[in-house]
Amino acid sequence: MGLFITFEGPDGSGKTTQIKLLADYLREMGHDVLLTREPGGTPIGDQIRGVLHDIKNVEMTSVSEFLLYSASRAQLVRQVIKPHLARGGTVVSDRFADSSMAYQGYGRQLDLDTIGSTTQFATDGLTPHLTIYLDLPVDVGIRRKQTAHAAQSGELNRLDRQTIDFHHRVRDGYLKMAQAERHRWMVIDAMQAIDDTQRAIRERLETALPEVRKATIR
Repeated sequence: MGLFITFEGPDGSGKTTQIKLLADYLREMGHDVLLTREPGGTPIGDQIRGVLHDIKNVEMTSVSEFLLYSASRAQLVRQVIKPHLARGGTVVSDRFADSSMAYQGYGRQLDLDTIGSTTQFATDGLTPHLTIYLDLPVDVGIRRKQTAHAAQSGELNRLDRQTIDFHHRVRDGYLKMAQAERHRWMVIDAMQAIDDTQRAIRERLETALPEVRKATIR
């Protein structure tokens, strides 16, 4: 039986660093870990990622944006995630379906029920065993992202350029989802130092892992 863990949170929360550290830790525990990301993770998905993130695509509608994310996700689930889980492996993904609910649902204010039903179809009903949300004040996340971009160590994509109100709606959406599914979500304060954040993740994971192992991939 496989284990599916996803990371969510704003850019600037340190997801990339924490995912790598957790992957190393899980491998030490004997897990066959596969890292992936959204959008992307497959050749088709990476092409879609380029379209979604291109700042020249200013005319892209919110509906088109959501459907493109869903198309990338559908390919990733069927080509990469489910086969690895079926082999008993562990998948750790930088974002998954909760991102669409947060960004296109709460952020873009598309109909949440439509987001949910379309996502169910795109993912073939796959739900993470555990979702780790790295929480960060909106202004801090934006400032970190801008600093990284200025240092040429990060991109500024279309979604990064949205209004401050948009990003507040996204954060509020994440926190609402975490509150509604406490058994699946793990909210971690990303204002801590890198080592402290990773320690908090591992401590929470050690508590959750026995129950996570009992979960069944759907």
